[in-house]
Amino acid sequence: MAYAHGFAPIFKLGFVFSSLSPSQQSYPLMFPASHCGFSLKFLDGVSVTRSFKFQNPCFGARHGSIRGLRALKSVELDQFVTSDDEEDEMSEGFFEAIEELERMTREPSDVLEEMNDRLSARELQLVLVYFSQDGRDSWCALEVFDWLRKENRVDKETMELMVAIMCGWVKKLIHEQHGVGDVVDLLVDMDCVGLRPGFSMIEKVISLYWEMGEKEGAVLFVEEVLRRGIPYAQNDNEGHKGGPTGYLAWKMMAEGDYRGAVRLVIRFRESGLKPEVYSYLVAMTAVVKELNEFAKALRKLKNFARAGLIAELDLEDVELTEKYQSDLLSDGVRLSDWVIQDGSPSLHGIVHERLLAMYICAGHGIEAERQLWEMKLVGKEADGDLYDIVLAICASQKEATATARLLTRLEIASSPQKKKSLSWLLRGYIKGGHFNEAAETVMKMLELGFYPEYLDRAAVLQGLRKRIQQYGNLDAYIKLLQMCGKN
Repeated sequence: MAYAHGFAPIFKLGFVFSSLSPSQQSYPLMFPASHCGFSLKFLDGVSVTRSFKFQNPCFGARHGSIRGLRALKSVELDQFVTSDDEEDEMSEGFFEAIEELERMTREPSDVLEEMNDRLSARELQLVLVYFSQDGRDSWCALEVFDWLRKENRVDKETMELMVAIMCGWVKKLIHEQHGVGDVVDLLVDMDCVGLRPGFSMIEKVISLYWEMGEKEGAVLFVEEVLRRGIPYAQNDNEGHKGGPTGYLAWKMMAEGDYRGAVRLVIRFRESGLKPEVYSYLVAMTAVVKELNEFAKALRKLKNFARAGLIAELDLEDVELTEKYQSDLLSDGVRLSDWVIQDGSPSLHGIVHERLLAMYICAGHGIEAERQLWEMKLVGKEADGDLYDIVLAICASQKEATATARLLTRLEIASSPQKKKSLSWLLRGYIKGGHFNEAAETVMKMLELGFYPEYLDRAAVLQGLRKRIQQYGNLDAYIKLLQMCGKN
C-alpha cells in the first residue's frame, strides 16, 4: 500500500502485483499489452466533483451529457495496467498532478502541459484510470485523453485503456437504465476528444445491451444512432461496409429470430432511416433461413398427417401457410430492390444468389431458374448442385420449357455429372407424381449406360402400376420392365 505524501485525506492507491498471464485473469474490460503489471484500485469512496468551465466548444455544446456523466459518479474499473517493472513506484509528479487536477482551479491541459516532462507514459495512463473511478470527475478523464491525443501521446495501449474505460461507462449507463440518448451522447463526447465511435465501438455497445438482456434497448440504441447519423465504417472480407443495423440483425439471427431480423431492417428503412446496405443482405439471409425452417416444419406436419398422428391441413390452414411464405418472399424481393438501388454493382451477384436460395426454399422453380441466369449475366456462376436442385424443382412442377433449358448443360457435362443431374431430374418427376416422364428418364439413363438407384426404379414402377389401375395403359410399364431386364 502506497500513500501520497500529504494527500492521504484525498485518496489512497492500492497496488496489487500479479505474475499471472492475462488469460488467467478475469477482467471483462481488460486490454493487456504485456504479461505482467499491476491493478490500480482507488479505495476511498469520496466524491470530488467541482464545477469547471470548459473552454473547448465541443465540450461546452453538450451540457446534458456532462451532467449525465457527473450523475454516474464515473465508473468502478479494475483495470489491468501493464508494467515492465513490478517495483515501479509513482513519482512525486504523479501525485502533484492528481492533486492539481482534483482542485480544478486550472484547465487540465494547462496542468498537464506544465508537468509534461515529469510524467511518464505509465503515469499518464494511471491519471486516466484515476479519474474514471467511481466517485471521481469522469469528465476530467476525457480532458486528459484529449490532451494526450493533441500531444501525440496516445499509443495503442493508451487507446485500448480508454476504450475499456468507455465500455465501463456504457455498461453502467445500461445497468442504471439511462436512456439510449445518454449512451449516444457518450459516443459523441468520445468522438469529440478523438476516440472515434466507429462501428467497432457501436458494436461493443450493442453487445453490452444484448448481454445484459436489454434487447429492446439495443434496438432503440441503433435507431438513435441512425437517427442522429453517427458515423460508422467497417468493411467485411468482401469490402462491403457493415454497420449497426446489420450487426443487430445478425445478433437476432444468431438466436433464431429470423423474422424479427427481417422486420427490424424493413422497419428502419420504411421509417425514413438509412440502414447500411449490408444490413439488407443480412436480412435477405434471414429470409432464406426462415423459409428453410418453415419448409422443414411443413414437411414434419405432412409426415405426421400421413402417419395419422394429426389431422390433414384444411383449406384455411393451407391458405395461411401460403400467405406466410408469400409475405416472406415479398420481403426478400423488397430487400433485394434496396440493395440494387443503394448498393454498388459488385453486390448484384450476391443479391441474385440470395434470391436463388429463397426461391429454392420456397419451391418456386421458374423464379429460381431465372436467378441462375441472372447470376450468370453478372459474372457469378452458381454451383452445379444448385442447377440440379432447380432442375428437380422444375421437373416436379412439370415446367417442361425450364427443364429443357436446364438440361442443355448436360451436352458438355462429364459422365458422372450427367448421371448426377439425371438422377435429380428423375427424383423431381417422382416427387411431382409425373411417372410417365420419370419412366422416360429411367430409360434415357439406361441408354446412356447409367443405372438408376434401386429405390428410384422401384418408385417409378410402383407409380406406373397405380396409373395402370386408373387408366389401363400398360405401354410405359412394359417398356420400362423390358429395359430394366436388359440391364
